[in-house]
Amino acid sequence: MHHDTHTQRILNLLAKKGMLRSSDLDAIGAPRVVLTRMTAKGLLEKVGRGIYRLPDTQSSEHESLVAIATKVPQAVFCLLTALQFHELTTQLPRQIWIAMPRGSHTPKIVYPPVKMVQFASAAYSEGIEVFERDQVKLRVYCVAKTVADCFKHRNNIGLDVAIEALKDARAQKKASVDEIWRYAKICRVTNVMRPYLEVIE
Repeated sequence: MHHDTHTQRILNLLAKKGMLRSSDLDAIGAPRVVLTRMTAKGLLEKVGRGIYRLPDTQSSEHESLVAIATKVPQAVFCLLTALQFHELTTQLPRQIWIAMPRGSHTPKIVYPPVKMVQFASAAYSEGIEVFERDQVKLRVYCVAKTVADCFKHRNNIGLDVAIEALKDARAQKKASVDEIWRYAKICRVTNVMRPYLEVIE
């Protein structure tokens, strides 16, 4: 089969999917070396091991999240990454924070750097919102859950970050006190959060 046909098929597939994994080529019968050639010619951009996309696609700062969600579908973006996603922090986390169910293995991801936190039962499953970017579903904890998580993991991220997140979430009306309180109970941080919540009611 002619190379150009492979190239065209890959471009068609990318137009539909936004991101392509090398394993997707099996479905269209294209050899993987075509990806290498297309990347060398600048027709494709490699964004992770075995993950490609069209160069300069308007895939914003969420592209790292997309790359991770593609590889680890059960990951939920949490803590600093969720704060950044909801525009509640000025910090740019160096790692991408993901929550996984208790007992999960750390996903083998070389790039982007990932920080995995294990959450048990309701702390993992409650408060997940799904956003679609580049045809990939991103699972992110809602604002109220993220604020409670920040207090729960204050030793990891700093109490000041948690307090700032709480204040910003209320100031920007992105979460109600009732919602935050509900997740504070789920994350078992009501005692830690009570004094801060009382101040900003």
